[in-house]
Amino acid sequence: MKPAPDLRHAVELLENGDWNAAHEIVQRDEDSQLFCWAHGIVHLMEGDLSNARYWYRKAGRPPFGEAPAIAGEIRALKAEIGA
Repeated sequence: MKPAPDLRHAVELLENGDWNAAHEIVQRDEDSQLFCWAHGIVHLMEGDLSNARYWYRKAGRPPFGEAPAIAGEIRALKAEIGA
């Protein structure tokens, strides 16, 4: 199943550092693991690790202690959705 175009747009926004605009998109779908992963990345960028951990759990992503590298997370999500 291909991801929704809005998730692709959210990833582009994350790549450009616009986590606030990406947040508007990713909070629309709290059931999709990919959207939840993107939502977690938003909160990593915001600096809210507690909230990021919540969204990573919802996404089925491995737990983390220190924040993972944001650029690496964006690249991995982008690869996952085939963007």
